Amino acid sequence: MSPRGVATPDVRERLFAAAERVVERDGPGALTSRAVTTEAGCAKGLLHAHFAGFDEFVAELCLDRFARTAGKARALAGLAGRGTVAGNLDAVVSALFDSGGPAVSGLVMARPPAALRVREALEGGAPGFAAIEEAVAGYLAAERDLGRVPAGLDPAAAALALVGASHHLLMTSWPGSPDPRPAVRRLVTALVGAEAP
Repeated sequence: MSPRGVATPDVRERLFAAAERVVERDGPGALTSRAVTTEAGCAKGLLHAHFAGFDEFVAELCLDRFARTAGKARALAGLAGRGTVAGNLDAVVSALFDSGGPAVSGLVMARPPAALRVREALEGGAPGFAAIEEAVAGYLAAERDLGRVPAGLDPAAAALALVGASHHLLMTSWPGSPDPRPAVRRLVTALVGAEAP
């Protein structure tokens, strides 16, 4: 535990990672500010020193993970022509489901103040599903131009299908439910078809 008066490096990420471990291990019902700080090995008041309250912490955790996934999606542009299309898409979609994604999203939905904070941030331009969809569509257009996906593929429609299905699976999954990633992988295969070597 960090001694009182000593700065804790990377506080937000330390608390976010601790929250994800609590959710993965014990489920969303076990997520409390005390559980987070205990898991993080820091002072009990640290969470409230950096966030206005637990609802803000939950909202910021969700927004941070959306931003990370959107960053991975934007990085797809540099992968056009490299690796496999399915593998590149899988890495982005898997980021939504990794680290307790379904449980964190469910937790946000169960906490109206946190859900409102997330919605307001997304309306204000914070990266979310729309940013991920746009990046995936751009990537698929580039891969289509390279001949690595069917020429008739509509990148925007394929991105909407992929991100929309991922959103659906994210919001209807919970800890202990079947892993949603195999269903997404089947969808990717159906959308992009067999890849050219």
